[in-house]
Amino acid sequence: MVVPSHPSVTPATPDLDRRTDESLSTASPTSAHIVRTEPGEVAAAKVTEARIFGYPLEALCGERFVPQQDPGKLPLCGTCQEIYSLYRQMGDGGLRETPGS
Repeated sequence: MVVPSHPSVTPATPDLDRRTDESLSTASPTSAHIVRTEPGEVAAAKVTEARIFGYPLEALCGERFVPQQDPGKLPLCGTCQEIYSLYRQMGDGGLRETPGS
């Protein structure tokens, strides 16, 4: 059965170039975040690679960001610092580096 189309109805075409699953801000960063590393990864290398290639990273606090500048020049994110301290207290071996080093 064929249903005739109404002349006032226009088909909706999705905007395939628009990304709705990622929302990355490009504003100047206000704090440095701590990223979790997998066994064998070095946090500094992971951040440097993301900065060069523009890959987004996820911080311990849940914020997704693309590294834009030297994190040593920014204050450490308080939420990331608290989560990192909890990991250290629980003896989680996934975080082997000291923030700010």
